Amino acid sequence: METPPQRQRPGRAPAQGNRTGRPRQAEVARLAGVSQATVSLVLAGRTDKVSIAPETQRRVLEAARTLGYVPDPAARRLAAARNNMLGVFSFTATFPTDVRHSYYPFLVGVECEAAEQGYDLVLFTGSSTGGAGSGGPEALSRVRLADGCLFLGRHAPAAELRRLVDDGFPVVHLGRRDELDGLSWVGADYISASREVVAHLAALGHRKIVLVREDDEAPASTDREHGFLKGLEEAGLPAGPDAVFRTADPASALTPDVLRGWLDAGVTALVAEETDTGAAWLALERTVAEAGLSAPDDLSLAVLGSPPPERDSAPVTGFDIPRTELGAAAVRMLVALVAGEEAQEPLVACPFRPGASVGPPPAPTG
Repeated sequence: METPPQRQRPGRAPAQGNRTGRPRQAEVARLAGVSQATVSLVLAGRTDKVSIAPETQRRVLEAARTLGYVPDPAARRLAAARNNMLGVFSFTATFPTDVRHSYYPFLVGVECEAAEQGYDLVLFTGSSTGGAGSGGPEALSRVRLADGCLFLGRHAPAAELRRLVDDGFPVVHLGRRDELDGLSWVGADYISASREVVAHLAALGHRKIVLVREDDEAPASTDREHGFLKGLEEAGLPAGPDAVFRTADPASALTPDVLRGWLDAGVTALVAEETDTGAAWLALERTVAEAGLSAPDDLSLAVLGSPPPERDSAPVTGFDIPRTELGAAAVRMLVALVAGEEAQEPLVACPFRPGASVGPPPAPTG
């Protein structure tokens, strides 16, 4: 493996000139008078694989010290077919950076757990140019620069995720995605938490409750509705089609007239789902105010999750989503997949949150 000594004598560094980059192994090889392969083996401590004379090893190490050579961590990772990097891709229109954004605590958990596991993070920002799937089939190809990728968002493009999973690329979705066979995910137990909110309202005496939700098939919304209806059934309350008000545009569809119609029909409590936009809750709160009503005096209001973070009034009854814990759990699962291990994280419980927005049903008038 060794080459004949070069004219430059070991121990004397070549002129550096105006160098700004780090010394390379090729320069160490020239100074030591050996091949670059020999330098690589010596500096990697792999001299047990190939017989290299002690004097040759000494020359290589002395040349490296003279040049101030420091191994390039990126090159070492590439050689090991690993980058020690995990990707994070959000399907919201803009990557969450505001500390009040509902996704921000997820990222805190992701960052802390990645650091604990010894991984760096790469934030992929393709979603900021137009949302989920806007880049076509190649939109997610860049995530392969990382060892695996964590995805966040209600409306992830199934075809692109399917391709990554079929290729064996480690993928974890933060939020339930069991419609894609083989896709790993970590999620919150929205069903149990929604049942608990309904049970609380029923215990206060409410007998007719309506859920206001957006018109989509996001798994988080489906789980909340399922838990809501299950809670009604367990309490012996009406759980038919009239128990759910589903609309693509809550801001337009929810009006004071609609609200008064519910009250006239005996509805005493309204529940909104939490979403990325908070549209259902914001429309419900605005409509109550426009109708000249207040909670909990005229009716009770609850949210399956938390209201939008910009709301500064009294706490609303609902449940808290353990976003930081979910982010950490997703990273643990992704690291296990990168290592080729089987990994399962249980659903994370969402603790009930009491608030000032609910109370017993108002006494009948007249």
